[in-house]
Amino acid sequence: MALALESLRSHRRGLSLGQQEAVIGWLFIAPAVIGFFLWTAGPMIASIWLAMSKWDLLTPPKFVGLKNFQRMLSDDLFWQSLRVTVYYCVTYVPLAMVVAFAIALLLNSARRGSALFRTLFYLPSIVPAVANAVMWQWIFNSEFGLLNAALRAIGLPKILWLQDPRFTMPAVVTMAIWGTGNLMVIYLAGLQGVPEQLYEAAEIDGAGTWARFWNVTIPMMSPVIFFNFVTLIIGAFQVFTVGYVMTAGGPANATLFYVLYLFRNAFQYFEIGYASALAWVLFVLILGLSLLIFRTYTRAVYEEGGGV
Repeated sequence: MALALESLRSHRRGLSLGQQEAVIGWLFIAPAVIGFFLWTAGPMIASIWLAMSKWDLLTPPKFVGLKNFQRMLSDDLFWQSLRVTVYYCVTYVPLAMVVAFAIALLLNSARRGSALFRTLFYLPSIVPAVANAVMWQWIFNSEFGLLNAALRAIGLPKILWLQDPRFTMPAVVTMAIWGTGNLMVIYLAGLQGVPEQLYEAAEIDGAGTWARFWNVTIPMMSPVIFFNFVTLIIGAFQVFTVGYVMTAGGPANATLFYVLYLFRNAFQYFEIGYASALAWVLFVLILGLSLLIFRTYTRAVYEEGGGV
């Protein structure tokens, strides 16, 4: 080690200051760069090969070309998992954004106990995903669950929340919205960054509460809204824990999320090639949707010094 340091020092004597700084910079980022190529880029490249292969973890991979992708076209469970995931995304994302934004508005205007309420609303988002699913599994239990107990108390019949396909997805969405504390915190930070002078100027011009909200709050919050929108959609397409722990994909595949189906193919059916193909389809879907959102909605995002 001492010899290496001495060699490095002697080598640095012949380098300019800029070159020395570059060498030191590369040494500092080397662990991250090496880790990226070993644990991210390397497996991604390998998965491209696996997506065009048939492999069961026991025998050597066999190249099959595009057969894994062609198989998806006739795979009913693939289309079912895609429908379930899109339905979850379409229902959960707008509801989560509205609920989190409404809570942030209330907390931003609160004068007493705001710190306590911020903590209470944020806590659900840091509950471990498995513990969260188990807790809601008890709440939605058809026989002794808390929700059905409340329904019986007011004379209403019980609902098979996790056994009836009509109610399972609304139950899952409800559970997901309960954990939107992280969105609320981001919204709250954005609201506290809106200059008070803008509200004062709008009030002087005769703008009411709704006008100030629509013409000041929304434009100034548009970058935060856009950020939450994109991250929510990406996260919604990757939902897994709730379907795996709370419903096991049922009933009747009503909660067979895409990543859950991918997981089953990889680690239950040991069809690694098909699972890799599913993963790449998901990657392309999320990438294409993200690019579409960026091209469509960035023009409506307020930029300081520029406009909307």
